[in-house]
Amino acid sequence: MTTGARRSLLDGEHRALGARMVPFGGWEMPLRYGSVIEEHRGCREGAAVFDVSHLGSVWVRGAGAFDALQGLLSNDLARIEPGRAQYTHLLDGADAHVVDDMIVWWVAEDEFLVVPNASNTAPALRALERAAAAPGGAEVQDVTHRRAFLAVQGPSALHLLGKIAPEAAAVPQFGVAWAAVPGGEALVGGTGYTGEPGVELFLPPEAAGPAWRGLLGVGVRPAGLGARDLLRLEMGYPLHGHELGPGITPPQAGLGWVVGWDKPAFQGRDALLAERRRGPARRLAGVVLADRRVPREGCPVLIGGRRVGEVTSGNLSPVLGRGIALAFLPPGTAPGTDVEVEIRGRRAAGRVSRLPFLQAERG
Repeated sequence: MTTGARRSLLDGEHRALGARMVPFGGWEMPLRYGSVIEEHRGCREGAAVFDVSHLGSVWVRGAGAFDALQGLLSNDLARIEPGRAQYTHLLDGADAHVVDDMIVWWVAEDEFLVVPNASNTAPALRALERAAAAPGGAEVQDVTHRRAFLAVQGPSALHLLGKIAPEAAAVPQFGVAWAAVPGGEALVGGTGYTGEPGVELFLPPEAAGPAWRGLLGVGVRPAGLGARDLLRLEMGYPLHGHELGPGITPPQAGLGWVVGWDKPAFQGRDALLAERRRGPARRLAGVVLADRRVPREGCPVLIGGRRVGEVTSGNLSPVLGRGIALAFLPPGTAPGTDVEVEIRGRRAAGRVSRLPFLQAERG
């Protein structure tokens, strides 16, 4: 056990299954239960459940809740309504880099659940508290330590979930609703991080174990952080600390759509507009290798023999059978451009790919 690390309410369940536990974002979480590749395949071809309790959970409630979030976060909450969820960014006020990417679940008229990343829950909480302190503000409550969070993902996920929790399985993509689950009631969001259909379940303590065991009982496979990272990389989804973080703005990460450009004010807006006028100096792109060599974070990317960027995330795609990577490259670098990735002193041939990799490379 890592000193000071948090444990999920399902920690005992993971250990009983023989999970390999690792530190992650201040938590100790399951990396894998057996084979990462088999867990990856289970999600792509069937259904998998991930314990994502390391994600933050912060309630923002009250008459000023909408205004507090709208004035702080990059996306435009007016694009959605109660019963919907939205992907958004918390930006730095000075240079508009992404302090955190998060999901906002709009639960009821004056009630929101904000879901930040594990390592960024503390700064996100401070920012939310500052925003809520304005006149007519809101109550901010961090309940991360008082609930479990599960992601049920895969082409069979909703069918299997429906056997034990039909209301939860009926929640649409990016929908939000309360639903009965084994052991109690869960807040359900039609969200996920794998590119497959599914939902995420915000569970009270009394429902955590029954819901987990119920899912495994109907054939949903437990999967850990290793498979989760492979799945998100195949979709080209950014991971904070790799494709998002200090020095990286939404346009650089190809996420300009996460910005409510017409909003009159939000944190980081002025710096973001200035970058928009001059154009971002780099853009996130996908790279597919010609063979099964594995690119890793920090590997140089070359065009015409000249270093133009470096890998931010890379691995071997089990679906494509080739090495894939995300990298920041010069703006305007077109899909199909030939590149080389230097891996342990040797150059591997590849080309720039559109994202997500799975759609682009499978035709």
